[in-house]
Amino acid sequence: MSMVTGNSYLESLLQGQPQLPPSPLAWFNQLRANAVDRAGTLKVPTTRDEEWRFTDISPLAKLSFQPLRGASRVKTVDVERFYLDEAAVRLVFVDGAYMPQFSTSPNRAKELGLVVTDLSTAIATHGVAIEPHLGRHAGFEHNLFTALNTAFLHDGALVVVPRETAAREPVHVLFIATQPEAASHPRCLLIAESGSSVTLVEDYVTLHEGAYVTNAVAEIALGDNAEVNHIRVQRDSIHAFHIANCAVSLAHASRYRSVSVALGARISRYDLNVLLAAEGAECTIDGLALITERQLADTHSSIDHAVPNCTSRQLHKCIVDGAAHAVFNGKIIVRPGAQHTDSTQSSRNLLLSGKTRVDTKPQLEIFADDVKCAHGATVGQLASEELFYLKSRGLSEVVARNLLTYAFGAEIIDRISIASLKHRLERTVLERTQRD
Repeated sequence: MSMVTGNSYLESLLQGQPQLPPSPLAWFNQLRANAVDRAGTLKVPTTRDEEWRFTDISPLAKLSFQPLRGASRVKTVDVERFYLDEAAVRLVFVDGAYMPQFSTSPNRAKELGLVVTDLSTAIATHGVAIEPHLGRHAGFEHNLFTALNTAFLHDGALVVVPRETAAREPVHVLFIATQPEAASHPRCLLIAESGSSVTLVEDYVTLHEGAYVTNAVAEIALGDNAEVNHIRVQRDSIHAFHIANCAVSLAHASRYRSVSVALGARISRYDLNVLLAAEGAECTIDGLALITERQLADTHSSIDHAVPNCTSRQLHKCIVDGAAHAVFNGKIIVRPGAQHTDSTQSSRNLLLSGKTRVDTKPQLEIFADDVKCAHGATVGQLASEELFYLKSRGLSEVVARNLLTYAFGAEIIDRISIASLKHRLERTVLERTQRD
């Protein structure tokens, strides 16, 4: 089945992908085929599209994507520095390919009552559990990048937390980029069954500073009374392109908590879509973008209150330096009949130079009359009153500014529950917010 796009970027991208082997499951082959067909009808978004009007991804067209040069020769020492001490189970992918030699044995996950394995392996053994979710939450009908990810679906991370199982230690899914001018399509599927709980760390890192593309998709399904703590960290090369889509579905009385941190990439775009599909569901979404030079970080979120009696909280922060550009578009939808919705959203943005730019657009779309909803946005520099207070206590102007800038970002980092990861990110924020 061919994909005709009429776009040099897509043609280059497609030429660099391997031929995928067919799956023994007809529905899986059909899913990929449908994604190929759909991608052939979609176009690369431009600034003329409302959802992309602040984010110009035309620099992607300047890259010539080369075929992945087989399995990368990565040394253990290169990978180990990204490990998390607290993680009971770990999956490692290098340029999109599953690396069992760096990953925890599936038997270790089994001992903990979990299923944590490569998606291509699990299709045959866990197809019944996977089919209702894979490609069902992150729709590709109107999203080219999700369609491409699904079309190239092979290796990926599968995490299944069985009914009434509490995973006390986090699961770490680590995606490592090693090849310049290559494209990878990471996939992650988390199924938290009724009454279960788990912490998932979705981690993107690099071993080089060249240009490449990461096109990631995550799908997270929570059963009744399930609890998921989702930590997402993007530390790509400063010259990379990172485009990601995450779709979350919450069942009755389930609780989803997300902390996302964007530090790398020349251009990054993260779309998070949360559906509160049953009463009593709760979500808390926190985000931080820390960018400089000519970086562009775009976060789009949608929290869909489809039924009554659900709660959502969102705080997104941007620290923007150099000539960087941050974008935040957060939409809260309250459907007809979704009475007693309780939702708040806040976008706070800190400018560190006169060349920075922030475009922020918090949105409320309310179609019910008995709700409690609020949103707000601020864009500005450090408060003069706070600077005066610190200087009056003996701190210099530079030290006071550095301290306040660090504290602004540390508020989000502090909400990460994993001590070793929080310490690393605090150190990064501290280094990036110090000025002479």
